[in-house]
Amino acid sequence: MYKKNRRNQKPYIFVPVIKIQLFIMNKAELIAKIADDAGITKSQANEALDSFVEAVTKTLKGNGKVTLVGFGTFSVSKRAARNGRNPQTGAVIKIKAKKVAKFKAGKELSAKL
Repeated sequence: MYKKNRRNQKPYIFVPVIKIQLFIMNKAELIAKIADDAGITKSQANEALDSFVEAVTKTLKGNGKVTLVGFGTFSVSKRAARNGRNPQTGAVIKIKAKKVAKFKAGKELSAKL
C-alpha cells in the first residue's frame, strides 16, 4: 500500500510488521536438554558434548568424515584461492585457499524440518 509522507509528500511503501520468533539454543541450553533427557548431571552432559566435538574435530583434521545415520554427515571441503574486493575501498584482494567444515543433513533430519 502506498501512502504519502506529510512533510515532503513523497510516496513510501507501508509494510506491516510481522512478529517472527527465533529459537536459538546455546551450549548451556543444549547441555541442560541433554542432561534432562538422558537423566544425567549437567557436568556429565558437558563432558559428553565436549568429547563429541573433540572427536569430530580430530576426524575432520585428518580429512575424514563423520556420518550419523539419520542425522547427517560432517566433512571437510576445500575452497580454492580467489580474488575478492575490499568493500570500503573497492581494491582487489587475494583470498587464500583453505579447508572448511561442512555439514549435510540426512534424509530423516531433512524430512522433520
